[in-house]
Amino acid sequence: MRIVAVVFLIALAVGLAAEMPLIQPKELASELQGKGTPPALIHVGFNVLYRSRRIPGSVYAGPASTPEGLAALRTAVGKFARDKEMVVYCGCCPWDHCPNIKPAMELLRQMGFTRVKALYIPTNMVQDWFDHGYPAEAGK
Repeated sequence: MRIVAVVFLIALAVGLAAEMPLIQPKELASELQGKGTPPALIHVGFNVLYRSRRIPGSVYAGPASTPEGLAALRTAVGKFARDKEMVVYCGCCPWDHCPNIKPAMELLRQMGFTRVKALYIPTNMVQDWFDHGYPAEAGK
């Protein structure tokens, strides 16, 4: 029975990832180090993570798993053009357990944003971003 549950959870995580546009860490890091205009970066995770270390230029919107976080996200992107390129990220935990990415992506879709991707963080921000030496800044 345990194997069936594990297979189900893996299938569910893959299904959730398949229904939203993703960007891999290496790809985003390359974009940020390039000469073009970078996407707007929106942190939809917990404040302690944002204050600790984050992707440079990120805007903190708050945890999208809460009504307050969704309201803050709505405010943070409210003046953006609906075709603005954006990347939302959290990195609090493994992708298939993250409580923040899916609600953030759903809200942005409802708001009419058409060029939004989720940063695919399979394990957490430390292992999948910071340990690779990708761009980072200390929190304030």
